[in-house]
Amino acid sequence: MKIVTVIGARPQFVKAAIVSKAIDDHNNNSENKVEELIVHTGQHFDENMSKIFFDQMKIRKPDYNLEIHSLTHGAMTGLMMTKIEEILLKEKPDWLLVYGDTNSTLAGALAAKKLHIKVAHVEAGLRSFNNKMPEEINRILTDRISDILFCPTQKAVDNLQKEGYANIDTKIELPGDVMKDAAMHYKQFAEKPENINLPDNFILSTIHRAENTDNLDNLKAIFNALNNIGNEMPIVIPLHPRTSKILEKNRIELGKNIICIDPVGYLQMVYLLDKCKLVMTDSGGLQKEAYFFKKPCITLREETEWVELLENGYNTIVGSNEDKILACFETIKQNNFKLVEKEELYGNGKSSNRILESLIKF
Repeated sequence: MKIVTVIGARPQFVKAAIVSKAIDDHNNNSENKVEELIVHTGQHFDENMSKIFFDQMKIRKPDYNLEIHSLTHGAMTGLMMTKIEEILLKEKPDWLLVYGDTNSTLAGALAAKKLHIKVAHVEAGLRSFNNKMPEEINRILTDRISDILFCPTQKAVDNLQKEGYANIDTKIELPGDVMKDAAMHYKQFAEKPENINLPDNFILSTIHRAENTDNLDNLKAIFNALNNIGNEMPIVIPLHPRTSKILEKNRIELGKNIICIDPVGYLQMVYLLDKCKLVMTDSGGLQKEAYFFKKPCITLREETEWVELLENGYNTIVGSNEDKILACFETIKQNNFKLVEKEELYGNGKSSNRILESLIKF
């Protein structure tokens, strides 16, 4: 069996790494070999946001690197489709495997489906119910044309059932979440970021979503709140290059206890997650990773696809409202930054093995 895996953004590198490990383990113990070819679209191209992930997680060099980035959504997706189609015609795989909700995800799925190549979507069924988010469009369309949908949670399965997927010729499975697999595996290899003196107690924050960075009122409100919170507890921000440029251009000042560092690799992020007291983010993946490391999370968005975290009290949505951000921080502080786990939401850490087994048996 031959699989072509399409990736392009940081969270996808992590997911692909743990599934590739499952493939390697399978090949070491079975005569029924699985060949995997990795296509990196180049959507994340910064050294610290791309290459470092391959190096740290020992992902082999991509078989194809398309180097497509810094374009509009339409131009990027269209060019990716063209290049991926050329690869698929050459390689003739049995499966096209995609992760998450990026332009790379949709481009790969569309290219394969039009060539009648089976498509598998990992992290299927997630919904934020906000069609203004490009990620929402990408995940909905990818789900609709996939042959097998690997859902990370029961809520994701429920979403698909409500959308009528019982009437669509596709297979829905619930293997769990591959990010849980990754967190469990890579925690043992965590590395402290270089050239930074971390405080004993600190908050970990990331800000990169367009709904915040492209709206100056939102961005200013968030950093006003962070500056205030920083007076009580230092905040470490691995700063996305795009966010950094916008802050500088608009002269948005950062408080003295806001510690901005360059983007870090996954192993450094795992270290920061393990050591921090609280996570404040507009990232989808980091909300979930906070839960894996039993850290409370304040989400700087108006909605989240990880609704089970909200329902169980592990995560709080505050948007860009300064007062809500400050009030939520005070509540978490009064609870001594404790996260009380009620139930396991994302599987037992064997999701990648279950995904591979399903692809082989399909």
